[in-house]
Amino acid sequence: MDNPNFPQTGLVRLSQILAPRGPIPVSKSTWWQGVKDGRFPKPQKLGPRTTVWKVEDVRALFDGTA
Repeated sequence: MDNPNFPQTGLVRLSQILAPRGPIPVSKSTWWQGVKDGRFPKPQKLGPRTTVWKVEDVRALFDGTA
């Protein structure tokens, strides 16, 4: 992954994952359908309105190792 703005470790929100800021060029609805179908990593809930993903899982998806 060659995105200097994407962190190496930690947790990221959906706005950091999806384009134009993030490395994954899909829409929100496509992302959530992919999560439901098992193509994209499962999220973690930090609160009622806060959903995050592990950076390592997103990087593995982008690099093709997931």
